[in-house]
Amino acid sequence: MIEENQLISHLYQNRDNGQWMIQTNDEHQKGVADMAASFAGQFGLPSWGRALGLLHDKGKERAAFQQYIRKMNGLPTSDKKRYDDHTHAFVGGILAKELMGKDVSHLLVNQIISHHTGLHDFGDVENILKERLLSKEINEGDISINKPLLFQEFIDSPFSKSKVEWKHFHHLSRMLFSCLVDADRLDTERFMDVESWRKRGNSATLADLLPQLEAYMQKLQSNAADTKVNRIRQQVKEQCSRTSSSEKGFYSLTVPTGGGKTLSSLLWAMKHAVSHSMNRIIIAIPYTSIIVQTAGLLKEIFGEENVLEHHSNFDPDDIKDEENREKAKLATENWDYPIIVTTNVQLFESMFSNKTSDCRKLHNMANSILVLDEVQMLPTGFLRPIVDALKAYQEMFGVSVLFTTASQPVLSGLIEGTNPKADFKGIEHIKEIIPEEFALHDQLRRVKLSIDDTGKTYDEIAAKVSEYNKVLCIVNTRKDAKELYDRLPNDGVKLHLSRMMCPAHLHETIGKIKTLLKDESQPIVRVIATQLVEAGVDIDFPVVFRQEAGLDSVLQAAGRCNREGRSAMGHTFVFSLAAEKRKLFGSMADSNNARLNLPEDSDWFAPSTMKAYFCQLYSRKQTFDEKDIKHWLYKPTELCFETASKEFRLIDDTSINVIVNWENSMELIEQLKESGCTYSLVKQLAKFTVGIRSYDFKQLKGYGLVEEILEGIYVLADRSQYNKATGLSLDNHWLEEVLMI
Repeated sequence: MIEENQLISHLYQNRDNGQWMIQTNDEHQKGVADMAASFAGQFGLPSWGRALGLLHDKGKERAAFQQYIRKMNGLPTSDKKRYDDHTHAFVGGILAKELMGKDVSHLLVNQIISHHTGLHDFGDVENILKERLLSKEINEGDISINKPLLFQEFIDSPFSKSKVEWKHFHHLSRMLFSCLVDADRLDTERFMDVESWRKRGNSATLADLLPQLEAYMQKLQSNAADTKVNRIRQQVKEQCSRTSSSEKGFYSLTVPTGGGKTLSSLLWAMKHAVSHSMNRIIIAIPYTSIIVQTAGLLKEIFGEENVLEHHSNFDPDDIKDEENREKAKLATENWDYPIIVTTNVQLFESMFSNKTSDCRKLHNMANSILVLDEVQMLPTGFLRPIVDALKAYQEMFGVSVLFTTASQPVLSGLIEGTNPKADFKGIEHIKEIIPEEFALHDQLRRVKLSIDDTGKTYDEIAAKVSEYNKVLCIVNTRKDAKELYDRLPNDGVKLHLSRMMCPAHLHETIGKIKTLLKDESQPIVRVIATQLVEAGVDIDFPVVFRQEAGLDSVLQAAGRCNREGRSAMGHTFVFSLAAEKRKLFGSMADSNNARLNLPEDSDWFAPSTMKAYFCQLYSRKQTFDEKDIKHWLYKPTELCFETASKEFRLIDDTSINVIVNWENSMELIEQLKESGCTYSLVKQLAKFTVGIRSYDFKQLKGYGLVEEILEGIYVLADRSQYNKATGLSLDNHWLEEVLMI
């Protein structure tokens, strides 16, 4: 029997006995308060988490909400009054603002009123509260206020505004919001869906996992041939192990391609975490193609129950073990796993988001290690807010950051652009793990670099590439890749890699390349690719061609050459397609021009040359904050979370995804037509999509080659438009056939 005066927060009817199960508002708020306090305690502010929990649902004590929740569940209510507004979140915001003072409420009000909707811009917060009077809301319902309980822990709170730089204030606000959102969702789940609640957590700790990594690396070493490259890899591993107990902070691991960076960086991160009792390791990677490879290796070492993949191309339904599958689905909500592998986009856009779904995970980044792989790929147009965010997370939330790459960018000291307004202060001190005396760029020098900046035609480059039997050619655009691929002779095996191929097609082709390179019965393997193979894809060719680009891209391409040191010296050629009027634009032109401005006799592989290159590159930039995030988020009393969230998009992607025919994609399309749009189907189909520019999309649609099967879901209607070698064709093949007739 539900009592009339019970203040309900959640309820459900037991299927077995029909009894109503009730969570009172007091029970819910205390449960959320305890959990949020625990989360915020990771960065020293448990009392703030507790206050958010105790206040967030005070509005559910309003008569309007109590009437609403009873009616929604078909329960009687003696209150016959008609209420126009049964919302509840704003009440806790009013309480925070009026009872806890202006200074304190800046870190409470927005979080409370936004815990279902997402953080608002400061002006919208004022408008929401403008006509809400605390006295009116209290008189309307049975809202109790225990002011001493709210304040009891604030007296000794370590928080002081003087300890937080104003530009970091929005990160603190968002982190507290994360604590509240996750605690609220978890406490609700604990009551409403106990089966899901029990599946959460229970993963191994990093201390549990460290012996597995050490055993794996020891086995690799035991089975490895005694080569110079393998001896250097062992040297890098030992140095990472030696330095891992250093204090929390910023670190870099600069290792030339093939030096064992992936496993050595992981060893450093795990030992660093264990020595400082840190919670998890988050590895952020620029490309999904690299993530699949890295995550596969980590799952092999630690088991899939301890490694969470979180990116657009990963579908948890692909996990065969049912328990692990359900755990992974739940963990994508809040990153409650010991090891997370994600994209730069997912990571940084969450750090600047206002959305509950994005922010929920953030508190689990506190007291963790962030490994930024291929850090040179960070977009310069967002470099200032990204670097400032990393500084905030390190200083306030106990995060250690490890930058790993073969081409370390300049992120410390004063970062200077074309004018003083572009300048900003980078990270004060980044400790390099590998000392200069190791001279890895000399020890691992396995490639001769030849640069020819005179313009060539497609035919000339195709002819040059064809002189070699096992060769990789990397170009800047999809068009260039298709043009060169079509000009290669058909002897042996020729393969193509570009984003005109869906992710499943790309993954299959990269696997095929790796197999072919090991097959001595296949003497001819020629690959034309865009830069998607440049960073982190473990393929090894004796000869590589690279279209003109920035020095970081050139050296990444060279890293696909003679990777294992099988020959005395590999060869990488840099060429220009200027004769085809293939002019470079925007950031690509800036990068190439920065390289061209370096002395011709430079030691291209030396760290000092890379530093000079990045200084040249930065000096060409008008801004390192192209969306003016500073304007929206660096004024503590005027935080515009929603606006900044919309502006902070690392990839300004206006492309439209089209589902192509590959593997079982057409079967899934039929399921979609029959059963409608489900999360599982959409995730499965993501592997079979190609993103194309709006202009090209309109053209294909105009030809009748694209069909909209559901709102916003497009399918390539003509299967012959997708080529098994090169992917989606933008040409109208029907028009070509008519012309041939």
